[in-house]
Amino acid sequence: MAKNKQSSSELFSVRTVVAIGIGTALIFILKRWVSIPTGFPNTNIDTSYGFLGFMSVLFGPVAGFIMGFLGHALNDFTQYGTPWWTWVVTTGLVGGVIGLFWKRLDVSKGDFGKKKLIGYNVVSGLTNLVAWAAIAPTLDVLVYSEPANKVYIQGLISAVSNVISGAVIGSILLAAYAASRTRSGSLKKED
Repeated sequence: MAKNKQSSSELFSVRTVVAIGIGTALIFILKRWVSIPTGFPNTNIDTSYGFLGFMSVLFGPVAGFIMGFLGHALNDFTQYGTPWWTWVVTTGLVGGVIGLFWKRLDVSKGDFGKKKLIGYNVVSGLTNLVAWAAIAPTLDVLVYSEPANKVYIQGLISAVSNVISGAVIGSILLAAYAASRTRSGSLKKED
């Protein structure tokens, strides 16, 4: 019972709330000013998905969802005047799903070896692939009556670029963070 309460308090600790604020702001900045246009309308190579994966692994599914949702909504609102809700929700889902693996990947103990690196990349890759190649375009067709051929091409381009962003940027950030942490049991008492 105490373990469940600890998990609840971790989800809404001051540290997590502050991380949500900072993460949301950084996702907004990355989406707005550090995206590379692909040449296809409203589709960019988006560096924010690697950062979102990193933050979701550190702070869990609720924080990951909120950061992704709010960061994307703020970007759309300031750039286009109104959020494109189907993609905003999908970004939140990406953060939330990757965040589900925060306990399993637990990089706070300084361990991000080959097994965890592969695990993160499988989770991040599959999540981004399904989210952008299937969920977001399908929602666009259902909610906004967008032409299927256009949104599925946008989704496929986004899926590929977000898988790469998650793999490269997310892996580098997680490895660097883990390397900055003291490994459990690594300190020995001198005689």
